[in-house]
Amino acid sequence: MTTSPHLTPESVNASIAELWPGGAHDCIELSATHAVARMAVDQTTLRPGNYVSGPTQFSIADVALWYLSFGALDRVEPMALTSELSIRFLRPAQGSMLWARADLERVGRTSVVGTVRVWMDAADHRPVSTGQGTYTLPRVD
Repeated sequence: MTTSPHLTPESVNASIAELWPGGAHDCIELSATHAVARMAVDQTTLRPGNYVSGPTQFSIADVALWYLSFGALDRVEPMALTSELSIRFLRPAQGSMLWARADLERVGRTSVVGTVRVWMDAADHRPVSTGQGTYTLPRVD
């Protein structure tokens, strides 16, 4: 993993905690081309049958893309906003820890595009959902 000397998962987590205390996601890995997010599963994220809900999977895919935009820009940019995100649910999600890895497809002046894979616990070889999304970057004058 190549990490910016200025931007680390710890610095991202600290910035996010300052701006939005009480968040459920953590940035675990970060580079210019990928980001990994983690979220502990609790009763509020479950549906009947102890399946992790679709909105919960969507949220971690979204936040992984957000972290990816920080890595691609080499700065925390709170106003990078979701432009679009589509997700496909592949299999039931059951476990105690939800993970998402976002990989960079393209970074431009106005947007960051990435692909996300979501899995449970240590089963990174068995995705529960996959998605692709775009983050719009704020205009720099």
